[in-house]
Amino acid sequence: MDADCDCCTEIGAPRFGRRHLLLRTTGLLAASVLPGGVVQAASLRAKTSLSPADALGLMKAGNENFRNEATALAVNGRQRRLELARGQAPFCVLVGCSDSRVSPEILFGRGLGELFIVRNAGNTVDISALGSIEYAVGVLGVPLVVVLGHESCGAVAAAIDVVEKNASFPGVIGEMVQPIVPAVLEARGQGGDLLEASVRTNARRVAKRLTSQSPVIKDALTAGKVKVVSAHYGLADGHVEWMQEI
Repeated sequence: MDADCDCCTEIGAPRFGRRHLLLRTTGLLAASVLPGGVVQAASLRAKTSLSPADALGLMKAGNENFRNEATALAVNGRQRRLELARGQAPFCVLVGCSDSRVSPEILFGRGLGELFIVRNAGNTVDISALGSIEYAVGVLGVPLVVVLGHESCGAVAAAIDVVEKNASFPGVIGEMVQPIVPAVLEARGQGGDLLEASVRTNARRVAKRLTSQSPVIKDALTAGKVKVVSAHYGLADGHVEWMQEI
């Protein structure tokens, strides 16, 4: 069967082949302005109009509102869902930990369609995560990438146990924390609390890797289209410490 034909494999199913779907996804839409500085242009390839500095300002303000328990301004209702069904235009990539206490939309007071989130234990970046970030920056035009570590991170604590106690873990947990080990080794020379120093070092290293190893992000940085920031979240006080901007 021709992969591009319009025939279907199920009786009674709509006859939508690849050509048809491609034409549909590139179809034109009416222009409108969405929350978060989003300009909904004439196609599904809408992009935010926010600059990297403006995007970072929104993230900082959102965290301040969260800390002060201000009323959330996030838009998540039916109208917003209908707007997003036509295409997404997030303004920030958030690389965070899977920890249940670190929910990005809540910590920064953001709503549907505003954050492009990549999460795993220890906020590391493998090939899949890097490709996701590059897609957000290179295709969606996201102007800000935040790498967020957090207080008392269990994945970082596991990496410390590997370094100091030669610990082993069931399944593939040990392999998962291996990328964090270099951060632990670097943090050991800094003094103070090793866990917190390792969390901060890990976030900075991940952010640095994004800017040095990804040609997509490098090009966006050179053009002034993106900013990469490492940050640290305190569990008790809810404060996000903005550590390093690239």
